[in-house]
Amino acid sequence: MQTFSIRSHVVGPGAPCFIIAEAGSNHNRDLAMAKELVDTAIGAGADAVKFQTFTADKIAARTQAEIAKIDLAGARSLHELYANAELPPEWQRELSDYCGERGILFLSTPFDEDAVDELEALAMPAIKIASFELVHLPLLRHAARTGRPIVLSTGLAHLGEIEDAVQAIRGEGNQQIALLHCAINYPAKFTSVNLAAMDTLRQAFQVPVGYSDHTPGVTVPIAAVARGATIIEKHFTTDKSLPGPDHSFALDPQELAAMVRGIRETEAAIGSPIKQPEADELVHVKRGRRSVFARVDIPVGATITGDMLAVLRPGVGLMSKYLDVIVGRTARRAIKAHEPITWDEI
Repeated sequence: MQTFSIRSHVVGPGAPCFIIAEAGSNHNRDLAMAKELVDTAIGAGADAVKFQTFTADKIAARTQAEIAKIDLAGARSLHELYANAELPPEWQRELSDYCGERGILFLSTPFDEDAVDELEALAMPAIKIASFELVHLPLLRHAARTGRPIVLSTGLAHLGEIEDAVQAIRGEGNQQIALLHCAINYPAKFTSVNLAAMDTLRQAFQVPVGYSDHTPGVTVPIAAVARGATIIEKHFTTDKSLPGPDHSFALDPQELAAMVRGIRETEAAIGSPIKQPEADELVHVKRGRRSVFARVDIPVGATITGDMLAVLRPGVGLMSKYLDVIVGRTARRAIKAHEPITWDEI
């Protein structure tokens, strides 16, 4: 299993989950709102905040095809939807610098080769590729040639398509790959999540595996971490009631903070595979477990019978598993009722 680093963050098994707060297009083409999203991600404790870098003309055709017609967030076509959601290119350096000053990683998903180059000029520490672009192998190869770690979402993909994508990246000499399992609908149904597929990706490709979540709430990303996700990506907003296609299903600031807190608590709870009591539990070995006590006064020289004994807390005498060994022994000294039985006394 190969691991890699995104700046100071190790990504892979055994490392803390790398949490990406997905701002996406929830900036509503308002720079102040974009910076508020950055601040929200910082306040929640995320490791990175991620936007999206595309232009409508490079992502969608001006076509009258029926499949391209929509009625979403005031848009009537895919091209119009993307035009309304573009991240102005002149913002990118300002947002990158703002993130650097505030102590969070700036990421943005490129949707074309020019976008990769723009983000590479900002020395962005990793490149996230969206699920829809997994089969766009020329884009993957171009991104791979930067030498940056590639975080690849796999929504909609069959295993063979993922294999093609991984081979395209590795073919450019880039071995720093993480795969994100993903249910593509917005929002996704819990019955569509199939977190078990993360195990398949991990076994098939021997790379760090994470989860990009589109379900309501925080249950599934926390569950994904419990199942071994090394990266979590989740959409968020400053206000679910804002206009735009992605606000309503995104986490609000309190929910985002709750997700991060839940992930960190889950990681702490996962702990070690070694089954043994923790150091702060050892007091309960004696206090809570039982041992053998004298039920009645037992005179010196008496043959001990079962009705002379009781199994009680605390565990300061012989363990109850020795009860049959104690019965029939001779008392070496007088043992008072409610005294523990030890090897010295029989």
